[in-house]
Amino acid sequence: MHYAEYAGRAPQFFTIDRPFPLEEGGSLPSVTLAYHTYGTLNETGDNVIWVCHALTASSDVAEWWPDTVVEGGLLDPTKYFIVCANKIGSPYGSTSPITINPATGEPWYLDFPQVTVRDMVRAYRELRTALGITRIKMIIGGSTGGCQAMEWAISEPELFENVSLTVTLPKITPWIVADSEAQRMAIEADPTFFERCIDGGGKGLAAARAMSMLIYRNSVAFNRTQHDPDSEKLEGYRAASYQRYQGEKLRKRFNAHCYYRLLQSLDSHDVGRGRGGVDAALKLITARTIVMAVDTDIMFTEPEVREMAVMIGADYHTIHSDYGHDGFLIETPEITRVLKKYL
Repeated sequence: MHYAEYAGRAPQFFTIDRPFPLEEGGSLPSVTLAYHTYGTLNETGDNVIWVCHALTASSDVAEWWPDTVVEGGLLDPTKYFIVCANKIGSPYGSTSPITINPATGEPWYLDFPQVTVRDMVRAYRELRTALGITRIKMIIGGSTGGCQAMEWAISEPELFENVSLTVTLPKITPWIVADSEAQRMAIEADPTFFERCIDGGGKGLAAARAMSMLIYRNSVAFNRTQHDPDSEKLEGYRAASYQRYQGEKLRKRFNAHCYYRLLQSLDSHDVGRGRGGVDAALKLITARTIVMAVDTDIMFTEPEVREMAVMIGADYHTIHSDYGHDGFLIETPEITRVLKKYL
């Protein structure tokens, strides 16, 4: 079966129908997770690959990570039971700023409480139990998905045989916080963001996405792919239209209120919080761990990722890509080659 035959399927839903306490205080009255599964869980409940998605992806791995959910691929549904849950705060079906607040009968919007990566993982743990999963053969997380995978591997270490962490860190750096804040400022500059409507902040979201492309890629990628061969041109530059295209594409498929809160969730990521620091927290991981960096990544830089691998005692690999941080989604053949050795 080709991967496209798995993509686009409707999600399933799991509800925690009781108050869900949050790390920063308060609680959500209940939590619903949208999730996708591919393949069949075996009788012992341990043929599982769990994928944690990145910032603006959905739980439909077959759609956003082409050529992985396919027979013979990394996420082979003929061998494994593949699970991906849409994290709290995302607009693809899970509880988020655009789902209904039962206290008001209207969407939460900016009343939605702050959720941390640790909160997201606690919800995954309940879904895992409900699905009858006893052990996870490999958890895979790239970028912000890696933050979730790392947090889970620390909080429930005996559950995992292999942990794959790609272009991610145990604690968000000031550089990334600064980028997130600049994006939030762009969203706040759109006055419609403060209106209680689903499309509020759309222009601000498009501007934020255009800004984020500069940290997701790098000058090498832009100078190579967005070059204007016409030296007489005085306007209408390819790079300018590309930025507007990327901003508009996200505006059409995502939501400004969700994006705003998810950036805050990313900023709060620190596995060492309440655990005696990052080094002590990473030592709690007992699974075989595979860490990958992209050599041109300016978001989660290669030296920083390599340092984390040393702290964990992980197997370390550097992936070459001209596309910077986004290389973790683009260099699929190389990432597949590395991870299949561990399966």
